[in-house]
Amino acid sequence: MQEKCCGNGTKLIYACSGASDVGKLSDEVSRRLAKNNYGKMTCLAAVGAHLSGFVESAKGAKENISIDGCSIACSRKVLEHIGINPKSYILTDMGYEKGKTSVSDKIIKEVINKVLVEKSNKVIKKNNNKKNKC
Repeated sequence: MQEKCCGNGTKLIYACSGASDVGKLSDEVSRRLAKNNYGKMTCLAAVGAHLSGFVESAKGAKENISIDGCSIACSRKVLEHIGINPKSYILTDMGYEKGKTSVSDKIIKEVINKVLVEKSNKVIKKNNNKKNKC
């Protein structure tokens, strides 16, 4: 049975849920982003297992976003393995420490704000670059 493909311009979010506090944090952040319609959270393990519908969805997505707890970056690497270069967020690169980060509502919101601010700054820079080229 073939899995259903859902790419076609969709923004897909993948989290490495890992076995640590920052892994759990990346999962919670991804779920909240999806709940708030930032994108659609989908199954990283299914991509890693090469399930065709999930792979095709990733390849057909408008944007793929990986959110990893640590610098091992499993989510990003799974996507790279199938030829996708996702927008990658790594929580330890944002200053969160593996084994020392509580997964609280405050911290989840803090990470979401960092993701959204970084995203909006890139959009602003991109638009400014277009204006400067005219």
